[in-house]
Amino acid sequence: MDIFYTQTTCDRCGGSLKGGRTMSRFNTDCICMECSRKEMDDPEYKAAVEAEIAEIKRGNYNFRGIRG
Repeated sequence: MDIFYTQTTCDRCGGSLKGGRTMSRFNTDCICMECSRKEMDDPEYKAAVEAEIAEIKRGNYNFRGIRG
């Protein structure tokens, strides 16, 4: 099983992932929901989302992010 599903702490802040987890839009970090909310305030967030969508449309489901 992928470590994303089994790790217990956020790659960014070290906090617990018990409240939920997601993949960062900027790289392959597994982050907590609080870090995800903070990430949305980054000035490059929209560009990161658009880049991810473009890669998925090309068939790349393993995009490492714009900072990956």
